[in-house]
Amino acid sequence: MLDELVTLPEGAALTIELVSEAPEGETVFDRLRKFAGTVAGPEDWAKNHDHFIQGTAKLP
Repeated sequence: MLDELVTLPEGAALTIELVSEAPEGETVFDRLRKFAGTVAGPEDWAKNHDHFIQGTAKLP
């Protein structure tokens, strides 16, 4: 994550280094678990998820 906006010249070569901030042994699921149940959604979310995500017709 960059702390400030960086403007690079066109065609600049970059080196990207992946740095993990997760404690040893912690999975992505472990990190996301704290958000479970924190978002309110429509009551028919499970039934009509395609409608809400992709705009398909709602199921009756």
